[in-house]
Amino acid sequence: MTELAQYRNIGIFAHVDAGKTTTTERILKLTGKIHKTGEVHDGEATTDFMEQEQERGITIQSAATSCEWNDHRLNIIDTPGHVDFTIEVYRSLKVLDGGIGVFCGSGGVEPQSETNWRYANESGVARIIFVNKLDRIGADFYRVVRQVEDILDAKPLIMVLPIGIEDDFTGIVDLLTRKAWVWDDSGDPENYELLDPPADMADAIEEWREKLIETAVEQDDDVLEQYLEGEEPSIEDIKRCIRKGTIALDFFPAYCGSAFKNKGVQPVLNATVDFLPDPTEVKPQPEVDLEGNETGEFAIVDPDRPLRALAFKIMDDRFGALTFIRIYSGKIGKGVTVLNTFTGKTERIGRIVEMHADSREELTSAQAGDIVAVIGMKNVQTGHTLCDPKNSATLEPMVFPEPVISMAIDPKDKTAAEKMGIALGKMIREDPSFHMETDEDSGETILKGMGELHLDIKVDILRRTHGIDVTVGKPQVAYRETITQRTEDSYTHKKQTGGSGQFAKIDYVIEPGETGSGYEFESAVTGGTVPREFWPAVSKGFQKSMVKGVLAGYPCLDFKVTLLDGGYHPVDSSAVAYELAAGAAYRQTMPKAGPQMMEPIMRVDVYTPDDYVGDVIGDLNRRRGMIKSQEAGATNVHINAECPLSEMFGYIGDLRTMTSGRGQFSMEFLHYMPCPKNVAEEVIKEAKEREAAKK
Repeated sequence: MTELAQYRNIGIFAHVDAGKTTTTERILKLTGKIHKTGEVHDGEATTDFMEQEQERGITIQSAATSCEWNDHRLNIIDTPGHVDFTIEVYRSLKVLDGGIGVFCGSGGVEPQSETNWRYANESGVARIIFVNKLDRIGADFYRVVRQVEDILDAKPLIMVLPIGIEDDFTGIVDLLTRKAWVWDDSGDPENYELLDPPADMADAIEEWREKLIETAVEQDDDVLEQYLEGEEPSIEDIKRCIRKGTIALDFFPAYCGSAFKNKGVQPVLNATVDFLPDPTEVKPQPEVDLEGNETGEFAIVDPDRPLRALAFKIMDDRFGALTFIRIYSGKIGKGVTVLNTFTGKTERIGRIVEMHADSREELTSAQAGDIVAVIGMKNVQTGHTLCDPKNSATLEPMVFPEPVISMAIDPKDKTAAEKMGIALGKMIREDPSFHMETDEDSGETILKGMGELHLDIKVDILRRTHGIDVTVGKPQVAYRETITQRTEDSYTHKKQTGGSGQFAKIDYVIEPGETGSGYEFESAVTGGTVPREFWPAVSKGFQKSMVKGVLAGYPCLDFKVTLLDGGYHPVDSSAVAYELAAGAAYRQTMPKAGPQMMEPIMRVDVYTPDDYVGDVIGDLNRRRGMIKSQEAGATNVHINAECPLSEMFGYIGDLRTMTSGRGQFSMEFLHYMPCPKNVAEEVIKEAKEREAAKK
């Protein structure tokens, strides 16, 4: 077993196309894990092992691998950069102790970098920065560092300076040792020399070195005092201070290089070992009760404590379902029984494997600090806690975003329909942001996801991985409904049959709630006109009804129900009667309360060459977009806008046509806004036509 101090659980994350996967490949090559470097653009990257990843040159699902560097064990997760797959980044960051944020030397801090950085801040993950692609036209290390400060509100601690830029980029200067790492053009990362830095960089090196030391020594009063008295601390003391500040998230050591050209990766690996925390140095995971409230207990990273592990990813492959788990405390072995606190059932650990992308090594046991995959789990899902059956506890669960886009799919024949059900079940277990439902009236299967690309990939997996041919409907927007007026009303439910009848009377107010408040219920009944034990039934009746709005049948958002008064019958009143009364009251009152259609608004970030800015902005305006900002970069202009999702279908094709294939964009859900009248009328009309077609 490796000592916990020698562990580093790290993730590599960035905006799409900043070079995460290429950086991971170089790390695997340098650590001796692979002997031939695979390139993303050739579809041969080790961690991009899905067919869809190899064809599109993007990472779709996070891949785990382990390697060794300087007697330390690195568990690495390479995450996707595309906005439709942020769920993979979120759940990976949840179980990691440290990360490497990769930024493109010319693209700088891009939208997805912001989202990932925000997730990492929320998860309290220590990071180092790697500014990649410095060999590219328009690359500028110092500009990217300024963007990290301005856009991410983070403090980069510059550890190295680049020697040359663009085509002339040859290496870096390590500010601590004042040594230049210079690589030759052979493309072999091992072919470098440690030289004296170029003479013309002497002033810049001293200036940045002084800033580095001044920032670092603030972490330790004794070292600071020594420095203020004019004595330079030892490199060991400075490194100790940098480690302390990095783990405290006070600053982020910043490196640079070109992973594709094999320049600058070793110092990043050294920094991973020197400055990122081991599992015992991060804030322990809080334990919660079944309602999700913190109990005050923590899962302390220690192999001798009771087992606490979090399942953070399910992956189905040719050997069966793999459950990826991060073990926080205790240990597991083959054949051991563990408790899943979510289901309340025990499961037996079949085999334990250490993953290297899609290949694996068998293990007999694993301990606190490890990230491993377990084969044979039947009912475990993402976010479930596995623990010692004799000493149970639940770890803080994961919260996943709601899908904003849906499409109907239809299998070609009956055999395909049976296979499709099983395949979709597996895919939903793997991806918590992917949902499926069956339309009760039409029997259609509806897929729901985070974006067009997300659903496109899922259909592709159905067809190729599972061999199921399906017909695909056009994507649908996840509209919502809400109300705009406070309405007071009353409803009496009376039913008399042979035996005892049903009676429930409720007087209530339905009013608009705060944006994002969902559904709220309150009772202001006094005097027992509606007995207290029936209040939850009234709330349940309204809550069950809100899944179908009165305008077009979309779920209803953000309203509050207050129960004012009512009546009951000592024999005929029951919870069921009050629930039915509330359901009928919802249908009676919602049309009077100024119902309104709501549409999802997306944050859209477009990158376009300067020449096409006018066309792109004009097109976004035609799509009912609101331009929020535009900012000139080294090689292109970044336009930030807010647009309705319904107007953005097929946008990538139009953008490429407009910009001669050079524009790119990313999009993520922002919030719901009221629909304009003409759009709402069209949506309601379509909904009625669909209803009529079903009949």
